[in-house]
Amino acid sequence: MTKKDIKTSKTLRNTPLEEESPIVSEIQTINSVKKKKLSFKQALKNAKLIIQFGKPYHNYLYIALFAILIQTFFELLVPIYTGRAIDCIVSAGEVDFALMGQNLIWVSVCILINVIFTWVANYFTNVYCFKSSEHMRKLIFEKFNKVPLKFLDGNAHGDLLSRMINDVDLLTDGFLEGISSVTNGVVTIIATLVFMFVLNIPLALVVLVLTPISLIIAAYIAKKSYKLFTQQAKNEGDLNGYLEELISGDKLVMAFNYQKTALENFEKINQNYYKVAEKAEFYSNLSNPATRFINGFVYIMVAFVGSFLAITSGGISVGLISSFLSYANSFGKPFNELSSEFTELQAALASCERIFMILDAKDEPMDNNLPDLASTDGNVSIRNVDFSYNTKQNLIQNFNLEVKPGEKIAIVGPTGCGKTTLINLLMRFYDVNSGAILIDETDITQVTRRSLRNKYGMVLQETWIFSGTIRENIAYGKPNATDEEIKEAAIKAGADDFINKLTYGYATKITEDGGNLSAGQKQLLCIARVMLLKPPMLILDEATSNIDTRTELKIQDAFNTLMKNRTSFIVAHRLSTIKNADKILVMNKGNVIEQGTHLELLEKKGFYYHLYNSQFAKI
Repeated sequence: MTKKDIKTSKTLRNTPLEEESPIVSEIQTINSVKKKKLSFKQALKNAKLIIQFGKPYHNYLYIALFAILIQTFFELLVPIYTGRAIDCIVSAGEVDFALMGQNLIWVSVCILINVIFTWVANYFTNVYCFKSSEHMRKLIFEKFNKVPLKFLDGNAHGDLLSRMINDVDLLTDGFLEGISSVTNGVVTIIATLVFMFVLNIPLALVVLVLTPISLIIAAYIAKKSYKLFTQQAKNEGDLNGYLEELISGDKLVMAFNYQKTALENFEKINQNYYKVAEKAEFYSNLSNPATRFINGFVYIMVAFVGSFLAITSGGISVGLISSFLSYANSFGKPFNELSSEFTELQAALASCERIFMILDAKDEPMDNNLPDLASTDGNVSIRNVDFSYNTKQNLIQNFNLEVKPGEKIAIVGPTGCGKTTLINLLMRFYDVNSGAILIDETDITQVTRRSLRNKYGMVLQETWIFSGTIRENIAYGKPNATDEEIKEAAIKAGADDFINKLTYGYATKITEDGGNLSAGQKQLLCIARVMLLKPPMLILDEATSNIDTRTELKIQDAFNTLMKNRTSFIVAHRLSTIKNADKILVMNKGNVIEQGTHLELLEKKGFYYHLYNSQFAKI
């Protein structure tokens, strides 16, 4: 059975891990899995886990394995009937055409049955593999929706994608499909031995003793080339990473006239990759001709010994020698295939380890048994809250805040002071280490996350637009919204003007990540998305940072209307946008160091005063 080539994994550029993440050590452990060799015990454990993936589809596998047995049996019958047909030719004029015809008919029947069951085995093997890989990706995707946000924040996103796509493919091709290949090889070896020993023991011993030499040679070459392929993969990653940097930063490369230096650096990396790849391919390509040489040697020895026995003892016919020559090829071929299969199986088992690092991650605690948060007035209390991403670095300590319904709370401070962390706590993307956050005197940990997040409308600095129409993007939180509601939300957000200028208006298809829109236009759509929902509370995290001043003034009026009688939290760097806030919290190192209205804080001439004046100081 021919095995499909394993797809080459494309190197994905990983984003750096946040230093504050509590699972950095776990990710380092995951990355170290690639470097260490799996023990036999661990390999067996992983193999059992992989088989569990395909458990719902084991019937397809059983059919494939049964077809392999039938296919192999009839494949090995062909040399016997071929040999008998040859023995019907005694000499010139002495040919038993009737018996030869019967044997040739049996040869044709065996070949036909072999072809049919080979197709059946291939078909059901592919069905089993495709359905298993589909099931794996579904489980991983479901896991992404169950783990806490800190797990996704703490993992390089490119690595997560690589595990879900490349590692699953490698696992499917290397192990699940390898099951049928290994089964085919083992069955062929055992069945061929049985057939050979039944026919003639001396010739069977010749094949049995000489053929495994090809496996020893292949294993030796594989060991030599393993280190080179490892280095090749590393160099390929360096090459892909450097290319990605240059392509993504092409404007800066040209702006700083860095093309010549970039080309020189690329040449060095490319040469290193070429040298290692050339050596790796050279050694790996030695395996096939070397094993073929041994197989050819076995073929010659069978012919020589068979001819010698035929001449000396007369107990071996020409047809029998012909059958043994076929069996010599059949017996040697699986050894060549199995030597490469075991290498792929090891890689597949390593991929299993990486996949289960995701599937074994702890889920976010279920809250289905908790009540939903009822309609709220927007009274928010933060009491004695402590929070940090890890135990080694404190972030928010003994934080207290009382927010009355309808108040506009602005949060300002230098980068890393805890502004966005506070928003994450309000939305329960993270849970506090101690203390409590209450809405209308209800602890947010005592209600479902879904009902809590439904009470907030959130606009972030980082825009998120998916591939789809503009109408679908605005209605993301309310899919059943009418066209009138969508248009009204777009008008309030200031997005209706540019939408109407597009060729297809609200039916315009947006490319991946909004590539055919400007940063400001994408932000306007995100704002319209919240305008449509009209939630009782708002979170605006630098919501107008990507919008020009004129449009920003226009949107501020819409926000003022939207925020009327709604509790609002506004994270801002442009202090000019929060002058009308009911209360401004000035944060530094996780603590509120000042609070008050804009005028009150200016009068204090403290941290906020200097922060504000630094933005408007005359140069």
